[in-house]
Amino acid sequence: MSDHTAIDRASDSASESIELVIKPKPRDLGEFTVRRALPSPEHRAVGPFIFFDHMGPAEFPPDEGIQVRPHPHIGLSTVTYLFEGEIIHRDSLGYVQPIQAGAVNLMTAGRGIVHSERAGEDLKTTSRLHGIQTWMALPTEDEECDPGFVHYPADKLPDFEHEGVAVRVIIGEAWEHRSPVATQAPTLYLECKMPKGSVLTMPTDYEETAAYVVSGEVRVGEQQLSGGLLAIACPGKTVRLEATEDSHVMLIGGANLGERHLWWNLVSSSKERIEQAKKDWQQNRFDPVPGEHEFIPLPDK
Repeated sequence: MSDHTAIDRASDSASESIELVIKPKPRDLGEFTVRRALPSPEHRAVGPFIFFDHMGPAEFPPDEGIQVRPHPHIGLSTVTYLFEGEIIHRDSLGYVQPIQAGAVNLMTAGRGIVHSERAGEDLKTTSRLHGIQTWMALPTEDEECDPGFVHYPADKLPDFEHEGVAVRVIIGEAWEHRSPVATQAPTLYLECKMPKGSVLTMPTDYEETAAYVVSGEVRVGEQQLSGGLLAIACPGKTVRLEATEDSHVMLIGGANLGERHLWWNLVSSSKERIEQAKKDWQQNRFDPVPGEHEFIPLPDK
């Protein structure tokens, strides 16, 4: 059974700017619930974005929280962007960095990296966790680059108002504001807070774009998009989002990097490269995360 449902394709003239609307089905990860919008059977990627999870909102009692043991990645970059809560990132390069609301931790796996994600300093109290986890494919010529990690504090990202909407540029450039976050391919990633009645025209200078409604409701023509829906824009079309209530919307997009194969946490344009990475993990050939003494075994399938 699919984890997604394609709920609509634009059919009326007012909504022809939207190619597809995807409603992810919730996935129980044990500690909390996520809604996986990408990849889906109907649409595998939007620009470089090959994975898009909406995490939570989840509330944890004291001494409970996420405990994602060390696991490997290849061929991608990751960003976990939090609205609430804190996650401690540790990786095989030796970085230990809290992921906090509004900040960006860009981890580039390249030829291979291992990391863990565990509850933050709020572990001893009742805590909340809410955010978006994304994976971005790397251009084929960069898939085997050296792994890397860069932290960007929240106050380094551009915040401004556009058409009555509060906008933060997480990655890329929009309306003459550019994020300091460096990527290998054209990428757009925006957080938008839309008051009821506001209208936002999505950027048109990226090859592919989509809008994900975190909460609230927006309208495109006659099409209503409620919280939890991902709307894929038709290439080359102008998309106008109208907030019918106070809404929280993420915009993603960028250059189409071609087909990518995904298996577990491994991404590559080559199936053979993924098979090699599976053997490397089984045979302990990835660098370990300093101070971590457990790991996630390779899945059976």
